[in-house]
Amino acid sequence: MKRVPLVVILLVLGSAIAVAQTAAAPAAQTPAAPKHEPSAPAGPLRVAVIAFQAAVGQTNEFQRDFADLQKKYDPRRQQLKTLSDEVDSLTKELQNKGASLTDAERATRAHALDEKKKQLDRETQDAQTDFQADMQVMINRIASKVGAVMTDYAQAQGYTLVLDASDQQSPIVLYATENNNITRQVIDAYNAKSGVPAPPPAVQSTPEAPQPSPTH
Repeated sequence: MKRVPLVVILLVLGSAIAVAQTAAAPAAQTPAAPKHEPSAPAGPLRVAVIAFQAAVGQTNEFQRDFADLQKKYDPRRQQLKTLSDEVDSLTKELQNKGASLTDAERATRAHALDEKKKQLDRETQDAQTDFQADMQVMINRIASKVGAVMTDYAQAQGYTLVLDASDQQSPIVLYATENNNITRQVIDAYNAKSGVPAPPPAVQSTPEAPQPSPTH
């Protein structure tokens, strides 16, 4: 069994991570337009640009719910830290005392260490899988509501097309003036509609989103 580095899962569970611009793309798709959307008025095309994933990650509701999610997983993070310390202790003990042990004693301790490593791997993988699943549900839930607010805002402002500037790998928007960027306006409109107050400054940062951990 390949072992996932503990530092990866501890960073995922313990750091103040959020989606911002690197959130999972499927979670931040803009909902389809309503079936009975009124026809656009005749006239020149009016285009707006939004960093949709950043808008989702920077809402007060997302910041609040993400902080709650971190608290939910803090006990498991502590359990993983305890297991990691036990593995390190057993490893050092085997290295320091190995020469003075009999073959049977060395084999017994090596087996105990191997079992402890396997336990750490299993619980690390389980914690990461559960955390990412809960994170995805939260992103999907808030993204759908942000999409609805964005649609209402665009219609009210007379925009006939909104482009998403979130994807930096395959960008759709190569150039846009700041006057066409409605990201902040949509965030403010959503915060006002949700009624969720801004979190404390220490929680309001938007670091990188959790990504699947490499194994080695």
